[in-house]
Amino acid sequence: MFHIPAPRTHLNFAMKPFLLLFTAIFLIPSNNTSFAQNSRQRLLMDKGWKFSQTDTVGADKTAFSDNKWRTLDLPHDWSIESAFVQNAPTGGGGGYLPTGIGWYRKRFNMPKSALSKAVWIEFDGVYQNSDVWINGHHLGHYPNGYMSFYYDLSGQLKSGENIITVRVDNSLQPNTRWYSGSGIYRHVWLSMADPVHIAQWGTYVTTPKVDSASATVSIKTQIDNQHAAAKNVIIRSLVVDATGKEVGRSESPIGVAAKDSGVSDQKITVTSPALWSVETPNMYNLRTQVIDRGKVVDEVTTPFGIRDIQYDANKGFLLNGKRVKMNGVCLHHDAGSVGAAVPEAMWVRRLQILKEMGCNAIRTSHNPVAPEFLDLCDRMGFLVQNEIFDVWKAGKVKYDYSVYFDKWSQHDLRKFIHRDRNHPSVVMWSAGNEIGEQSQPQGFNVLRPLIETFHREDPTRPVTTGNDHIAADGRSATPDFLKLLDIVGYNYVDRWRDRRELFYDIDKRSHPEWKMVGTENVSISGVRGSYHGGGFGSVDSSQIRAANMPGVIRAEQLWKFTSLHDYVIGDFMWTGIDYIGEARWPAKNASSGVIDLCGFPKDAYYFYQSQWTTKPMIHLAPHWNWRGKQGKVIPVMAYTNCDTVELFLNGRSWGAKAMQFPRPGNSGAWNRYDVAPVGITTADLHLAWDVPYEPGVLKAIGRKGGKVVVEEVIHTSGAPAAIRVSVDRATIEAQPGDVAHVTIKVVDADGHVVPDAAEPVQVRVEGAGKLIGLDNGNPVDHTSMKSDQRNTFNGLALAVIQSNNKAGSIRVNVNSSKLKGGSITITVNKPGVQIAEVQSSKQ
Repeated sequence: MFHIPAPRTHLNFAMKPFLLLFTAIFLIPSNNTSFAQNSRQRLLMDKGWKFSQTDTVGADKTAFSDNKWRTLDLPHDWSIESAFVQNAPTGGGGGYLPTGIGWYRKRFNMPKSALSKAVWIEFDGVYQNSDVWINGHHLGHYPNGYMSFYYDLSGQLKSGENIITVRVDNSLQPNTRWYSGSGIYRHVWLSMADPVHIAQWGTYVTTPKVDSASATVSIKTQIDNQHAAAKNVIIRSLVVDATGKEVGRSESPIGVAAKDSGVSDQKITVTSPALWSVETPNMYNLRTQVIDRGKVVDEVTTPFGIRDIQYDANKGFLLNGKRVKMNGVCLHHDAGSVGAAVPEAMWVRRLQILKEMGCNAIRTSHNPVAPEFLDLCDRMGFLVQNEIFDVWKAGKVKYDYSVYFDKWSQHDLRKFIHRDRNHPSVVMWSAGNEIGEQSQPQGFNVLRPLIETFHREDPTRPVTTGNDHIAADGRSATPDFLKLLDIVGYNYVDRWRDRRELFYDIDKRSHPEWKMVGTENVSISGVRGSYHGGGFGSVDSSQIRAANMPGVIRAEQLWKFTSLHDYVIGDFMWTGIDYIGEARWPAKNASSGVIDLCGFPKDAYYFYQSQWTTKPMIHLAPHWNWRGKQGKVIPVMAYTNCDTVELFLNGRSWGAKAMQFPRPGNSGAWNRYDVAPVGITTADLHLAWDVPYEPGVLKAIGRKGGKVVVEEVIHTSGAPAAIRVSVDRATIEAQPGDVAHVTIKVVDADGHVVPDAAEPVQVRVEGAGKLIGLDNGNPVDHTSMKSDQRNTFNGLALAVIQSNNKAGSIRVNVNSSKLKGGSITITVNKPGVQIAEVQSSKQ
């Protein structure tokens, strides 16, 4: 069994505005950094960079002139700014977007007092093969495009102006199987601390003993001493609850030799702890202080949560003693129109939509995510399978990570664990996805040192890999490989022969001691709002279907097995959201998600909502606009969690149909039931009718226990008449990570959405903001994501609006050459708390 650590700050997301969440992420960023009076500073370094998408000789030299270079703010992804091109070197894997080489330079001022401090620069993510210089001095080369890294600047800084230079080389293609982005696409930070200080990612918090009465908080703190003499200091650790109240403390001395490091061990008891769970993601803060001769010289804040996790071969996953099924999705790191440079508010919206679907778990496919993504998972209550590699030694494309694995894998793995191990949301590590070594005779020898590092650096969480060849013709995963895993991960468990129906059962009989999870499994793929059938990969306009039925059947059967067998920890469906790449021209993105690139739910979204939530719901498909199809039989499908649904067309009933899963058995005595049985009409997890088409109103009435609890109505719309504009948040902050999502709908004269409308729209932004992305979710639309014009797709489009870092108002106008336009106003407020930033200088 695995007992798990602690992680981050009490925020019941459902009850708190985005402002509080956004502020918490930036003031308590990633694991362990905050501000202490007159001691440590962590400064955001995103603004005012110079950029050139060329391989410029001499740009690393201090005297180089970058006056003609473009000025921009980070995060920045230059690939998404370009056009989709069929012959791009990235190919379909990279979404047919260009990559290349780019240079970044930033001038910033440092006070003389900073020269006596420890100073380092942190990059949350640079894709890829980066080289960094400070004042012409080469700090290092780092190939990994996903992992965070840092460099010590001590001894290289000057009082006054300094220049940081970064070369990014993403020219060797292909180097990944999906869209990566190019450039410094995550945040950059500058940290300053006393020469004796808490190391970067130097706190490690676990909760080895947890119950409702009390919890033991175990703390390891690494102290770095850059002084020329030994130091004897006091480590003071304070546990603070969500209200700011101190609930426990510990102080202990530690001696650290000159130019050396030491580790302090402490334990604190917290009485009546507020436990972290997916329903109540309660967070605490650990404030760690370094006290030298009575003065606090360094202070770091580590958000953490108090919770206990266990994995059992028969019961599955238990959180705080309660069995929890992981209703999971796999997610890539891009977000449609903004590429890999994703503002935090975009992830908030996307995670909210997943939460409303009933999703409670996420697999980070297939590399380290941005630190703030895990902060959001902590605060919003998601369980995370945190994955580091897509390949080891056995590569998948020519220039992928296999080129660097031997030299860099252990380094990257240790930093990955240290960065992420305080997150309560992280409940499982994944060492790799569909690794070639799984079926190689000696592949277990590559896995073993990775497992050993995971267990050494964090013995509180189990380790899995996503295995797609546990059963395969001629190249099955080897027993020696699988037995090293703490949890056996299955990719597409129903892929091979009789496993299509038996799933995990065959292996469970042979290996009753195995713990099992569906690391990646089939979802109901498809394009939002598209209902034409045909053979595999083809479209036949004469065929109308309500859903991709092979996908529906596989998903339903898989969920039935997973939900009824406790030993199956859960399932991570491929994928939660569409992502750029893994495509074949003319498509630029994969369409496996239940949410499209814009974040609009597809029909499949509602299948999972019907199984994973209890609030009464019905969703009907397809739409009811079928001009010229009068009299043609149209299959109508309903996803619902109601007992019965009755369908009406223009007021005429097409009958009530019923389903119940799981069906109740006798309880206490024959013919007595705890839950009343329903007169079911199907064993499926959806309801279906065959209805001759006529224009009008399609209506579904859902009942539970004989009472009407929900209705769903679809109208046949008229011709497109106008643009309707709405926004997810009418007020945002003057911070780059806070954005508003403007939904654009084509409606008829009565206000009904026209579900097949492909109307040209143009977005104009006035005032204190700008358009940073415009998309419609259409996989074969090759319009640049940064264009202010495109057609709607099946009636919808999405504009992403960012402030220009000033308070005021933003007016978004959406016009169309044929339709009445729409507009909306967004208010931009000053930040509630200003994020400290590096002072830039001009040449």
